[in-house]
Amino acid sequence: MTGKIIGFYKKRWIFFSISLAIMLIGIITIFLDGVSLDIQFRGGALLKYSYVGDLDADAIADASSELLNRPVTTQLTSDISTEEKRLVINVAGNYGLDAKDQDAFENALKEKFPEAKLNLSESSMVEPFFGKKFLRDGITAIILAALLVMIYVWIRFKKMGGLSAGVTALVALFHDVLVVFFTCVIFKIPIGDSFVAVTLSIIGYSVNDTIVIYDRIRENTKLHPKIPVETLTDLSISQSIMRSVNTNVAVFLSISLVYILARVNSIDSIQSFALPMAVGSISGCYSTICIAGPLWVMWKKRKNSNIAFKNV
Repeated sequence: MTGKIIGFYKKRWIFFSISLAIMLIGIITIFLDGVSLDIQFRGGALLKYSYVGDLDADAIADASSELLNRPVTTQLTSDISTEEKRLVINVAGNYGLDAKDQDAFENALKEKFPEAKLNLSESSMVEPFFGKKFLRDGITAIILAALLVMIYVWIRFKKMGGLSAGVTALVALFHDVLVVFFTCVIFKIPIGDSFVAVTLSIIGYSVNDTIVIYDRIRENTKLHPKIPVETLTDLSISQSIMRSVNTNVAVFLSISLVYILARVNSIDSIQSFALPMAVGSISGCYSTICIAGPLWVMWKKRKNSNIAFKNV
């Protein structure tokens, strides 16, 4: 054995505690602020206007609710590069707005706030039936991807305990999905199609790192058959850690740049993808190194102790 071995297994409870703390913060945030679903997953209407001068978001929301007789939330944003002011009107309900109702609403709103010079720049309408279907299909895609990854790892690493490798890889993926989800909750990013895209991307990055470490464990098992499983795993992670870190840092830096540019230009759809993706790339690296490996060792040691107990 060459090189310094980092004691990941010995420090496993520190890593597990960090992950549990992140999950706890996310759960508390859900109870305090709830979970916001994007229009694709819940239905309704989303209208975006450019405006000039000053507007009161609450006054706009009250006027819109009165005109539409439906719950309405509003948000005022601005484009940092062009300094264009934007009004986002989110209309909840069991149906969208047809063209006639939308025109009537827009004309009434312009009459109430003529000094704002409202100009419609974007509108989205989704029926709740389709919203629920999109949500169900998105969740199904994430679950199927995770299960297929587990089966693949199970088959590929059958000689080193395929089931244990597959299940611990699945736990690491579940950890990353929760981190991405809680990132959206904490930063008040609506859960929509961007969340599904980020989650599937992170699953791919995370399992790739996990497979690299499992491959190294399999190779070191042949080279050092007599050393304890925890030492073997720490050695394997230590040998491949720089590859995982360098890859994920490169992803983090590139996607962070995308987020900054989207933030400067007020491109909401890209922001809702880039921020969770940046956090998820770090989580994927962390879970592979600090969660999957130590969990696999715990499984193997427990299994060996049970075998030894039965042979007594």
